[in-house]
Amino acid sequence: MQALLAELSAWSPVELIAAILALAYLVLAARQNYWCWPCALVSTAIYLWLFFERALYQQSLLQVFYIAMAIYGWWHWRRGGAGDGALAVSRWQPAQHAAAAGLVLVLTLVTGWLEARFTPAPFPYLDAFTTWGSVVTTWMVARKVLENWLYWLVVDSVMVYLSYVARLPATVLLFVIYLGIVVAGFFAWRRSLYT
Repeated sequence: MQALLAELSAWSPVELIAAILALAYLVLAARQNYWCWPCALVSTAIYLWLFFERALYQQSLLQVFYIAMAIYGWWHWRRGGAGDGALAVSRWQPAQHAAAAGLVLVLTLVTGWLEARFTPAPFPYLDAFTTWGSVVTTWMVARKVLENWLYWLVVDSVMVYLSYVARLPATVLLFVIYLGIVVAGFFAWRRSLYT
């Protein structure tokens, strides 16, 4: 028990705040509550700094995208639906998924290679994959595409490992919790398609 308490006391309070706000974002997103986006905005601003400090450069750049998506998502969820109303959950066609997967693969290979060649980043291809997978998946969340939750299962699983090797323990815990919320979010959004 003392070893666990010692480990917890070593956690960064700033990282813990970012993780709690990121968790609030996902719980609220699963409930289709547009207040998820302000939580994402603040958490993202903190993670921008944390990832940059640990030479996860693409993750840092991803946070800039997340800031923009938090603003877009806030607006789109409130006014992006029919008649300027709330946005409803939708689904993508198989061709859209194939295009998304192809885009993530190409961008991962290109930016992973660039990062490996020109930076001291320790995990350039994992960094690239989680970055581009997150970009596509966040766009899907902002558009309320049901399958975003399935994409997050893959991306968040890789982020558990990447956060572990980057020595971000609160973030490891966050992504482990995310995996459970992602499953719940998928079923909650799927139910809303039929109600």
